[in-house]
Amino acid sequence: MAESITAFVDSLNLTSSVAQELQIWLGGETAVTTVLFSPKTARSAVIEIAFLVLSGFFGILLVGDPAEIPALDAHWSAAASKLPSFIALPKCANEVSIILRVIKVLGITFSVRSGGHSPNPGWSSTAKPGIVIDLHSFNQITVNQDKSFVSVGPGATWGDVYTALDPHGVSVIGGRIPSVGVGGLMLGGGFHHFSGQFGLAADNVKNFEIVLAGGTVTIANVQEKSDLFWALKGGGANFGIVTKFDLYTIPVNNIWYQIGVYSTDQVPAIFDALADWQKESSDVKAIVAVIVTLDIVTLGFIYSEPSAEVPTSFAPFNDIPAIAYAVPPTNGTVLQLTQILGASSARTPASSKVDAPLYKDAYAFWKEEATAVHESTGANQTFVIQPISAAMVEYGNTKGGNPLGLAQESRQWWTTLVDWENASDDDVVRSASIATTDKWKELATARGLHDPFIYMNDASRDQYPLSSYGAQNLAKLKAIAAKYDPSEVFQELQNDGFLLSKV
Repeated sequence: MAESITAFVDSLNLTSSVAQELQIWLGGETAVTTVLFSPKTARSAVIEIAFLVLSGFFGILLVGDPAEIPALDAHWSAAASKLPSFIALPKCANEVSIILRVIKVLGITFSVRSGGHSPNPGWSSTAKPGIVIDLHSFNQITVNQDKSFVSVGPGATWGDVYTALDPHGVSVIGGRIPSVGVGGLMLGGGFHHFSGQFGLAADNVKNFEIVLAGGTVTIANVQEKSDLFWALKGGGANFGIVTKFDLYTIPVNNIWYQIGVYSTDQVPAIFDALADWQKESSDVKAIVAVIVTLDIVTLGFIYSEPSAEVPTSFAPFNDIPAIAYAVPPTNGTVLQLTQILGASSARTPASSKVDAPLYKDAYAFWKEEATAVHESTGANQTFVIQPISAAMVEYGNTKGGNPLGLAQESRQWWTTLVDWENASDDDVVRSASIATTDKWKELATARGLHDPFIYMNDASRDQYPLSSYGAQNLAKLKAIAAKYDPSEVFQELQNDGFLLSKV
């Protein structure tokens, strides 16, 4: 039995003093020693070992009471929730390190949750026997003295971040919705209103603090571990657990915006104007948000500095009459705009080059599908076109590039947001989104307009965004993952996600 204890302790790769203390402590824990390394050990017993060691010896806060877990296991989408064996609530990178060491040695299935915004079931949660590493305690937001960067924990939300930055008169490239968590958005790339001017959120990272699979806490930046730094800028949760992001601030806080409501009869004119704007506008300060429902169209016009009148960049839309203005022309702040915006719970994206007839034909198909699903299930869907500029890609390249493999040209990232009540309708509702995504690809391919790129932060569980990054970048990501996680902890033990092992 002493040999089993020693082998277990040695495998955790602790400092000698901590290892000695743990070995002595384990000697008095018969619940642990009777099952350590037994070939017949049930997974439930292994989970019990992990619970006792992490909580009893290391003092890490764990919640394993089935009555308490649901309250902590909150997700943006109810479909994403699972019931784990217990939830670990680390408070520092060292505690994350200990948790990962125990997970690796005992071979325990795990998931990591920061904001819990992924709608994909089992990605930021896991069922028994498995554990969730909850990063909500990593919610620090610290602005450095000269305001050039801010240190942000993965458990903070973007609403928290913008609230903290507002008094300083600066902002960051981050999430557009206040309830979205920092961690997941950053690792997927992170598209923002002002990405055309300042690139993706991931392009604006100064340092990543990350805990690797073996428990090492390290820093990745352009000078140190530059390969890992590159991979983390859109490569997903394949390399470790990021416990802090140092983000460059941008000199933008006071902005102009307007949100109008339009009849769906105006959809053709809106798509014509949008395509013209995408092709002709070179003003990187301007962004147009297009959200179509079965009942109305919402157009958001945003400009990254104050303006006394509607910026001329939005001229292609001037002749389209609005029903009303949900938000009239306003000079406000990034925080105020973020507070206005809401979110809808499944997403399925498609990308294409700029083309108004394509937008119209895809919309016509979506409208038919969305209407049928709404009538049968009550599900509400939106048709969202996200304009992507060549300038966004160019900016990312000046910051050392990222793994996304984007060509430097204008395009759109379409997505649909779906909200529904009954789990029994999941397959029917998702089928409509998938069908529209397939139709986008079919229509765009036939016209030579298809873009294979899939934006990870909008991707559905049956899509493979990493494979859309290009063969060369995918091979590079796999090599980097193998270098920093040779035991494939994040490929084999992580419950699910956009994993390199899937592609």
